[in-house]
Amino acid sequence: MRSPSIGRRTRPAYPILLLVAALAAGGCGATTGRADRWQEPSPMTTAAQPADPASPPAASSSAAPSPARTDVKRVFPVRAGNVDYHPTHGGYPGTDVFADCGEPVVAVTDGVVLEVSRVDRFDKRGPLGPNNGGLSVSLLGDDGVRYYGSHLSAIAAGVDAGVRVRAGQQLGKVGRTGNANNVCHLHFGLSPKCTGADDWWIRRGVVWPAPYLNSWRKGGNRSPVAEVTAWQRKHGCPAAPGRSTRSG
Repeated sequence: MRSPSIGRRTRPAYPILLLVAALAAGGCGATTGRADRWQEPSPMTTAAQPADPASPPAASSSAAPSPARTDVKRVFPVRAGNVDYHPTHGGYPGTDVFADCGEPVVAVTDGVVLEVSRVDRFDKRGPLGPNNGGLSVSLLGDDGVRYYGSHLSAIAAGVDAGVRVRAGQQLGKVGRTGNANNVCHLHFGLSPKCTGADDWWIRRGVVWPAPYLNSWRKGGNRSPVAEVTAWQRKHGCPAAPGRSTRSG
């Protein structure tokens, strides 16, 4: 679906100064306001537990293929004409993709939805970390990598844990829920799926996404599989966050 923004924007892309200022404030810092919540909120669900029975029925669902595919297609996670991002992020590997609130957030590749949060439980009084992402979706790609996006303003109907999606399929919309510092953007993270020992400090991102985003934005298909696999071999599945408790 073509973004309504493409072909009609006249203002320049977000200046790097805006990005640096946001990162200097802690990347995904404390919010001073929130976008409206999705009309049919439900708690965080994962592929290991049933989705909210009130959620719209999914078109199809299946387990992720094993072994992981190597021929997958990847696309840029935000479909918009006015997008910018910075190669660094405060506190841990991740990338904040800046775009107008409401722009489509799409599946990077074919895969199965792992986790969905339809309720913004962030409270700047704490705890820091677990609820910082606001509305969020993570996807286990057919390549074995988990792709995570947060601070959404809405999650698409039928996007629930266990649902199979295709590259480019809309998952939600850019927003500023959670600790988005009242700035419209998508926090994007790459990580392994750590079965039985997993939480927000892994889901938020463990390797730098910018080199891959650079490729996908230009129509390339650079794969994060090798780097994510190497990270997991070295670190395993940490049972607690590192020095930083910030999360996106």
